[in-house]
Amino acid sequence: MIYDYTITTGKGESLNLADYKGKVILVVNTATGCGFTPQYAPIEQLYKDYHDQGLEILDIPCNQFGGQAPGTDDEIHEFCTLHFNTTFPQMKKADVNGPNELPLYTYLKSQKGFEGFCEHQYKDLLEKMFAAADPDWDKKPDIKWNFTKFVIDREGNVVARFEPTADMADVEACVKALL
Repeated sequence: MIYDYTITTGKGESLNLADYKGKVILVVNTATGCGFTPQYAPIEQLYKDYHDQGLEILDIPCNQFGGQAPGTDDEIHEFCTLHFNTTFPQMKKADVNGPNELPLYTYLKSQKGFEGFCEHQYKDLLEKMFAAADPDWDKKPDIKWNFTKFVIDREGNVVARFEPTADMADVEACVKALL
């Protein structure tokens, strides 16, 4: 269960996810130099609109995709607050795939695997890039790129996974339905 995990905040403090019992949680791996980086704005809007109703956001910067989150935790936080006025908490930069991945991500991927990209301007580019590297890329639950989102309900169940190509209105509808 998601409440069994502890992660580290951008300030280096431990955050026990059991503290979020009864909340709806949006977990997203982010990057500051990505084509999807403008998604910080609608994510911040979600936080503003629904935090008082029980939404928590776990922003976990990750540099595994194209080296698009190269800064320190402080530099990433400064970028997000300066460019997108983010107020939701950021976690320590971490891996979401591979031998050093956060155990939280091992769990999330075991609950909701990859189901394909939505129609988007980057869909074909991403699919070609992954297919060139691995013909079975689409059968693996790995996180494919920055801004993959998981939605967890108030009971701690992983109810949805949204790829970065998903419409943020769909993410909002999912969150709203759980609040």
